[in-house]
Amino acid sequence: MLRILWLQSGGCGGCTQSLLGSEPRSLFAELQGAGIEFVWHPSFSQASDGEARAILEACAGGAQPFDVLCVEGAMLRGPGGSGKFHLMAGDGRPLTDWVERLARRARWVFAIGSCSAFGGFSASTPGNPLEACGLQYDNDEAGGLLGADFRSAAGLPVVNIAGCPAHPGWVVDTLEKLALEGLTASDLDDFRRPLLYAEQLVHHGCPRNEYYEFKASAQKPSDLGCLMENLGCKGTQAHADCNIRPWNGAGSCLRGGYACISCTEPGFEAPGHPFQETPKVAGIPMGLPTDMPKAWFVALAALSKSATPKRVRDNAVADHAVIRPAIKKTGLK
Repeated sequence: MLRILWLQSGGCGGCTQSLLGSEPRSLFAELQGAGIEFVWHPSFSQASDGEARAILEACAGGAQPFDVLCVEGAMLRGPGGSGKFHLMAGDGRPLTDWVERLARRARWVFAIGSCSAFGGFSASTPGNPLEACGLQYDNDEAGGLLGADFRSAAGLPVVNIAGCPAHPGWVVDTLEKLALEGLTASDLDDFRRPLLYAEQLVHHGCPRNEYYEFKASAQKPSDLGCLMENLGCKGTQAHADCNIRPWNGAGSCLRGGYACISCTEPGFEAPGHPFQETPKVAGIPMGLPTDMPKAWFVALAALSKSATPKRVRDNAVADHAVIRPAIKKTGLK
């Protein structure tokens, strides 16, 4: 049995809300089937107030065994490093103290969502007055609350299931992999995100890929065309499988008409420009696809635009398909 202790800190609780949308089986049936149970969760567990604090104290003291410490939300270290911006209700101790104590007992520590992984929105306010950070990262710099050298009892650094919110499948699949197969450092990328979702790009499986290939770009939010050139889409740079593993079986930001804002990456919440605008230099987008040199992109874009079919070009700047694909005999059966 894999036992999970879950805490929530500086955030909106969206990752828990997302987790409840796990499918195709309900969250609790799925976890139970893999031998996973919650020792305590602030939203799922009946224990509250003194009962909940007793469970946490037993876990921190070693009397109550648990395996995985999951933390949702940024670590609030302020003011002045005291952690008093976020005190445990009814206890008076900073939540940062609780996290540090429990992390020393846990076999594995998971950061659930980009706030817990990198600091997220709580850390993006100018000057960071909350002194917010992630469990083991401060934006893209190793460190955070637990320090760059932290390793859990199983020998791993914090596992960062980043996303805003994290997809329920990323959380469930990582927990199930841990429970059924084990988890090693080779299962994580350079930002310690599980490769089971972070080895993909949001661009993979994007429903607008035909428009991207021909560089047929949308001009306004309701257009069908590629959102990269003008409307801020970072799907070619964001590590996640959102369009391969759609939300609720059908949806993703791009399928809903919204540009990818790269929410699995550190610092996504403060890009330095409006989310739905693409910064450019000499007319060339600054955020080019992850693996493509600028010269290649410029050459490819020029060639692609010169070969854009009228159907793709016209549909790209409309809110519905105004020209259907041609019916043509090709000689193939």
